[in-house]
Amino acid sequence: MSDRHVFVSGNFFVLHPGHIRFLKFASEIGDKLTIGVRPTRPTERYPSVEERIDALKAIGIATEVVSISDGLDVMLRRLKPDVVVKGKEYESSPNPETSLLSEWGGELIFSSGESTYSGLDPNLEQLATSQSLNLVRPAEFARRRDCDLDSLLGLIDRFEKLRVIVLGDTIVDEYVSCDALGMSREDPTIVVSPRQTDRYVGGAGIVAAHASSLGASTSFFSIVGNDQAADFVNQRLSAYGVFARLLPDESRPTTLKRRYRCEGKTLLRVSDLRQHEASEALQQQLHHELSESIKSADVLIFSDFNYGCLPQRLVDQMTVLAKQRGCVLAADSQSSSQLGDISRFKGMHLITPTEHEARVALKDQLSGLSTLGRQLLERSNSHGALITLGASGVLVVDRHDSVVEPDRIPALNRAPSDVSGAGDSLLVTAALTLACGGSLHQAAYLGSFAAAIQTSRTGNIPIAREELKRVIH
Repeated sequence: MSDRHVFVSGNFFVLHPGHIRFLKFASEIGDKLTIGVRPTRPTERYPSVEERIDALKAIGIATEVVSISDGLDVMLRRLKPDVVVKGKEYESSPNPETSLLSEWGGELIFSSGESTYSGLDPNLEQLATSQSLNLVRPAEFARRRDCDLDSLLGLIDRFEKLRVIVLGDTIVDEYVSCDALGMSREDPTIVVSPRQTDRYVGGAGIVAAHASSLGASTSFFSIVGNDQAADFVNQRLSAYGVFARLLPDESRPTTLKRRYRCEGKTLLRVSDLRQHEASEALQQQLHHELSESIKSADVLIFSDFNYGCLPQRLVDQMTVLAKQRGCVLAADSQSSSQLGDISRFKGMHLITPTEHEARVALKDQLSGLSTLGRQLLERSNSHGALITLGASGVLVVDRHDSVVEPDRIPALNRAPSDVSGAGDSLLVTAALTLACGGSLHQAAYLGSFAAAIQTSRTGNIPIAREELKRVIH
């Protein structure tokens, strides 16, 4: 049986929770969802059709988003969808789609979406917008470090010329939104009822998705299980415009991290994973395929979650090849529930550890941050580090900066909804900025805005280039 193709259309000038419910309903009744965006634009104060398409792609619900440039009838005859979904308000009006659909046996459905406001996790309503951002703008830092608006916009516009490779561990992040039922009478256990499940590409996969959504031509290499979660990642990354080469490993599942949430708070995390090193055969296959791809790359990003995809020998081999090509090299190595060592990535242009990860790598719990940052650059022979400090922002440590004290950017979002994924968005945005000729401080500035966008919503949603430009304005 062929996939059930669903089609919706509209202006989508401002995405709001009603749109999200409507689009989620449309995606759930079929296997493929196409969103058609009308090119109508009343005035220049309204977003262009390209900006609206970028915003719709960024929320990750549709398989494809296209402009209805030749008229709705032409598009419908070309796509021949099985189902067209329209809002309830059109049910009593004449609908030209009816006669068109009859030509190939399609169906017209009216719905406003099945979910209600009370049935949604409030954070999930923020997926498509950065309007919830409560921004601090670091004006003094911008003046000190030549972060004027024109130069930043010019750097962002050059992202589309880059060819990026991301190598690292694939993760699927699953959010289970629950209703609280109370406390068990038999034992002191909180009882909840699952209401809605949402899945997102995480780990190194979202780093690749960010790069693609920011405009770069992006390839992603990773190891996954032979399972449904891997199929989900492949399909979602394809929708994000990422070329994904996911090598199946029968000895492990695709890493799945499930979060149970109630009233906007995480109650419990459950991880299904294996942490052993990739086999010799898989390492050789990755090396062979990456050796070909690196020949045309501008940026290589190592996104290490320490689940076995990045053995040291493979990291060292790819670092040598990337340097021969003249690539910008960036790395992140996470140490939260697992242990990593960011200093094992040698000769990087950029590393982005947390303060905890820097201290773990150096086995140093006592030194001040300035000393810590400079020692880390010496240990790893790297050019620059952005050390993330949680609510205190980012420390910018430049090996070639004549200033004694490293500079700092405060956390820009004063009311974050979900801090997971902030480091990934910082890493990729900063790496792309460096590859376009930006300074480390400009990279930190743009990366901090990307992190602020990411923390304004629940779940990993790729940050669109136009979204970043709007926010720095």
